[in-house]
Amino acid sequence: MPSGCSIRALWIINNQDTVVFSRRFPVVEKQWCSAFKTENGDSALDLPTDEQFANAFAQRKRREGSTRGYGIRVAHSTIGSDSWVDDPITRHVISLCLSTQEAEDDEESSNTHLLWPIVLHTKGLYSILVLPLVEPRELKDYVNLSRRSDCGPAVGEDLSFSSLLLNISSITGAFMVAHAFGDIVTGDTVEPEVIVSASPSVGGLFDSLTGSIGISSRPKPVAAPVASSSPSGAATTGAAASDAPKSGSRLDRDLLRNFIASAMPFGTPLDLSLSNMFAIKANGFSSADPPPQELKQPAWKPYLYKGKQRLLFTIHETVNAAMYDRDEIPDSVSVAGQINCRAELEGLPDVSFPLAGLSTAHIEAISFHPCAQVPAHGIDKQNIVFQPPLGNFVLMRYQAGCGLGPPVKGFYQLSMVSEDEGAFLFKVRLMEGYKAPLSMEFCTITMPFPRRRIVAFDGTPSAGTVLTTEHSVEWRILGSGRSLSGKSLEATFPGTIKFSPLQSKRKGDGDDEESDGEGTENVVNVEEFVVQKMNKDLPAVELEEPFCWQAYDYAKVSFKIVGASVSRMSIDTKSVNIYPTTKSPVEFSAQVTSGDYILWNTLGKAPSAAAV
Repeated sequence: MPSGCSIRALWIINNQDTVVFSRRFPVVEKQWCSAFKTENGDSALDLPTDEQFANAFAQRKRREGSTRGYGIRVAHSTIGSDSWVDDPITRHVISLCLSTQEAEDDEESSNTHLLWPIVLHTKGLYSILVLPLVEPRELKDYVNLSRRSDCGPAVGEDLSFSSLLLNISSITGAFMVAHAFGDIVTGDTVEPEVIVSASPSVGGLFDSLTGSIGISSRPKPVAAPVASSSPSGAATTGAAASDAPKSGSRLDRDLLRNFIASAMPFGTPLDLSLSNMFAIKANGFSSADPPPQELKQPAWKPYLYKGKQRLLFTIHETVNAAMYDRDEIPDSVSVAGQINCRAELEGLPDVSFPLAGLSTAHIEAISFHPCAQVPAHGIDKQNIVFQPPLGNFVLMRYQAGCGLGPPVKGFYQLSMVSEDEGAFLFKVRLMEGYKAPLSMEFCTITMPFPRRRIVAFDGTPSAGTVLTTEHSVEWRILGSGRSLSGKSLEATFPGTIKFSPLQSKRKGDGDDEESDGEGTENVVNVEEFVVQKMNKDLPAVELEEPFCWQAYDYAKVSFKIVGASVSRMSIDTKSVNIYPTTKSPVEFSAQVTSGDYILWNTLGKAPSAAAV
C-alpha cells in the first residue's frame, strides 16, 4: 500500500445525527479492499450507506455518553468501546461498529464490521468524520487492544494505543482534512485579517469571499466566485458523492465539491490551503510567464501573481486584563499580537524590513512564519527577510506587555440593598496616557446576571448610554459615530437594579424544584452534565454577597482601538525593501481589540488563585 495519507471516505453530520454531506473515494477504497483480501483472505465489506453510518454514530454517542465520549474508562464502558481503551485521544480518533448484533466474543465478526480509525472533528453544529486508509493489520491491532482488560501494553509487549497511532502517518493528514472541512462548513476564513484604506471593489474572487470581513479587494485577476460554479467533470471523476436530507443544514455543497476536486482529487490530499485552492481555480496552476530557472518556485506558491502590485501589513493585538483595584492583588494586563501580511507582488521577490519596537514592547514570546528568515542576533534589532506566500498570512506572533498601560482603568462595585435589589458603581478612565494616532472607536462595559432576571433599573451614567436585557446591563461609553483620540475620558455610572423574586427553594425547604440525584448512567451528554454539575456545585453565599458566584462576580469590557499598537510594535513602511526592486506601495495599519478584559467586583470575595 502507498505511504502518506489517502482518504477512503468522509462524512459531515449535523446536530440531529443526520448525514448532510458525504464523499467516498473508490480509488482509495479499491486499495483497501485489495490489501484486506491479501491480509485476511476474505473480501472486505462495502462502506456503509449514509443512513447506516448515521445510525452507528448515534448509537456510539448514546453508548459513550456524548459525541466525543469520555475518552477514559468509566463504570459504564463496555469491552470493545472507545472508552474501554482508556486513552483521551479516543475522543478524537473513534471507531464505529456497523454490525446489527455486536458479537463481543466473536473477534472476527467485530473486525469485519468495524470502521477505524475515524478522525472526529466538531465545528459549530457539525461533526466532520474522516476515514483514512490504514493497513489491515493495524485495524487488527486496534481490535485486540480494545478488548484487553489492562487497556495497555502488557509485560514484554510494545502494543499500546499511542504507539499504534504514531506508526500511522495518515492520521495527521486526516486531522488536517477534518479541520479544513470544519472551516468551510462554518464559514470561517483561514486567512488573517489585513486592513487597508482602499474601499473594496466587487466582482473579484477574493472580494466575494473576504470582502465582508474587512479583507481588501484583489485588483486582478477577476473571476466568478468558486462557490457559484457547478462541479466539473474532473470533480466527480474517481469519486462518488451523496447528499442526504438537509434537516435544516445550510451547507454550500458546491464549495465542498470544488474544494475536494482541487485539494484532494481521488482521495489524496495535495494542498488543503483554501486560499491556494481558490487561486488555482481562478488562475490555473502557474503564471503565463514562468520564473527564471535560477529561481525555484516553492510548492506553497503554485501560481505567480500578475496585476497591480502592493504590500500590506497589519498589526492586530488583543488585550487581556484582570483589574482588581486592590492592594493585595496586582492588576494583570497582557497583549497577544500578530503581524498579518498580504503581498501582491509579481514573481518571487524577497521582502525585508527592520522590526521596530522590540526593545520597548517587553516581548515575552515570539514566533515566525516558516517563510521568514530571522538572524540570530539580539532581539532589540531584528531584520526580517521573507518570501511571501499566497494570500493573507501571519508573518509573526508574539506575547508582550502593554507598554502604554491598560486602555481602560477603573473599578466596579456591587453590593446588595435587599435580597432582590442591588446597588452598583463604576468609575473608569479611558485612554489615559494614550496620544494620537491612537483612537478608541467604541467601548462597552457589560454586567452579567445569569441567575437573576432584571425587572427594574435606575441609573444615569456621566457619559454614554445604557441598554438592559433580562440578564445583563450594558453601558455603552463610546458608541458608533463617536471616537476618543488624543485625550482621556473619565466616566462614572452609579445605579440600582431590581430583580424578580427567587422562585427556587433551597434543599430541605419543602419540595425541591428538581432532583439532584442524577447519575452519569442517566446522562446522555457528558459535556452538558459537567456544566450542570459545575453550576450546582457553586458554593452558597450570604445575603450581602448574593452575586459573588466566583466567575460571575465581574463586569466585562469590550473596546476597539485603531491607529497603532499598544505594545509599541510597529513597521516603518519607508524601511521595507523588495528585491528585485519594484515600485510597489507599502501600506500599514494597526488595530487593538479586547479579549478577556475583566473588572472584578471590589466588594466581592477575592477570586481564588485558580480563578485568577
